[in-house]
Amino acid sequence: MQLLIIFFILLGFPALEIFVLFRVADVIGWWLLPWLMLSAVAGWALIQEERLAMFGRLFSSLQSGQPLGFAMLDSLRTLFAGVLLIFPGVISDGLAVILLLLPSFGTPRQPARDTGQDEVIIEGEWQREEDKRLK
Repeated sequence: MQLLIIFFILLGFPALEIFVLFRVADVIGWWLLPWLMLSAVAGWALIQEERLAMFGRLFSSLQSGQPLGFAMLDSLRTLFAGVLLIFPGVISDGLAVILLLLPSFGTPRQPARDTGQDEVIIEGEWQREEDKRLK
C-alpha cells in the first residue's frame, strides 16, 4: 500500500506541475518561457557553485569543530534546490526558493568581539640580542 501511495505522489507531482504551468501561462503569457529558462540557468549555476564550495564548507566546519553532517546537509539542500530550479515548473521553483531561504543547519557562530584596539598581537618567544655596532 505504501508503494502505491509513493507511486501516486511521483506521478501526481509532474501532473500538478503541468496543470499549474498551463494556468500560469494563460495568465502571464509568453513571459513564462524566459522565466523557465532563467530558472534552469540559475539552477545549473547553483549546482556548479555548490560543487566547488562543498569542500570548502567541509574544511571550514572541520576547522571550527562543528559536526561535518551539518555542512553536508547544507550542501545537499543547496544541490536539491538547484535540481528543483532546473526542473521546469512553477511549484518546483517555489520549493527551491523556500529551500534556499531556510536558515543554515549549523550552529550559529559567535560574532567577533571588538576590542577597540587596532594593533596586531603576534604571540611567540623572543630573545633580545645586543648589537655590537651600537656600543
